[in-house]
Amino acid sequence: SNLSRMISSEGALEQLIASNNGVTVLHFTASWSEPCKTVIASLNALSQKYNALKIHQVDTEKVAKFSEANNIDSVPTCLFYLNKELKETIAGLNVPKIAKTVDRLVTECGVSQEQVTEDLTVKLRRLTRMGKCVAFIKGNPQAPRCKYTRALMELFLSREVDFSYFDILSDNAVREGLKTFGEWPTYPQVWLDGELLGGLDIMKELDENKELTTTLPVKQSLDTRLKNLINSHKVMLFMKGDPSEPRCGFSKTTVGILAEYKADYKTFDILSDNEVRQGLKTYSEWPTYPQLYVDGELIGGLDIIREMHEAGELGDIIK
Repeated sequence: SNLSRMISSEGALEQLIASNNGVTVLHFTASWSEPCKTVIASLNALSQKYNALKIHQVDTEKVAKFSEANNIDSVPTCLFYLNKELKETIAGLNVPKIAKTVDRLVTECGVSQEQVTEDLTVKLRRLTRMGKCVAFIKGNPQAPRCKYTRALMELFLSREVDFSYFDILSDNAVREGLKTFGEWPTYPQVWLDGELLGGLDIMKELDENKELTTTLPVKQSLDTRLKNLINSHKVMLFMKGDPSEPRCGFSKTTVGILAEYKADYKTFDILSDNEVRQGLKTYSEWPTYPQLYVDGELIGGLDIIREMHEAGELGDIIK
């Protein structure tokens, strides 16, 4: 694999871009994001296919200035460079587009065919494992190209199934090869953990038996995600920026107060995820940031933190 360690500072990122040569992908990621895991699995597979491809993961929350300057306001986002020139930006979970962009840039770079050929069985094994649940369909979820794909996408959407997909019309070798590989002659096909689960009829049967959402992964609601974030550490601070580089005066002051207690706490940069930024205001019924939580309970914003600090009450709560 040509994957690097995580880049977690502005300086390291600038240095890397300045020394870029060949085809490089910067994957802006966050540990809490499930789609990022799918993207990194896909990039990992592409790096095995193309020796010339270099992939670097970037901790989005640690490079706020760069993210802001390059309009990176969600994860996953991939930046594609040919030498030092930025050629393409892809935001969101779009595995086929990522693969096509890499193919195009590798070709532009003049890499020989020996470096890019991949055994079909290896490719099919990789594709069937590119996410926990993978649907092989005609077209894409937004624009299905056959009635069976449309019916499957409508079912998955209504049940909020969390899946990756591959458009078999984009690659005839995959389209024909997967029929033999999975011993299943028709499409769509749904794979779970690298094993064939079946086609549309089996998905409908699972749904009728109320087993679809217990068999396949489902998307987390925003409330569930917020609850998980709030409870991901005993002391949790939602702020603008991070402790080493706060992005507003209130966040900076809060971090300063917590530092006096040498508190063990975790932060979430609300500038890195607008859904969390807006959703948490409603969830907590608290309209401003920063917000401090202890044991899953909201303590408050800077005014309350400062008040408790001055009254000598904060230490006992956050220790």
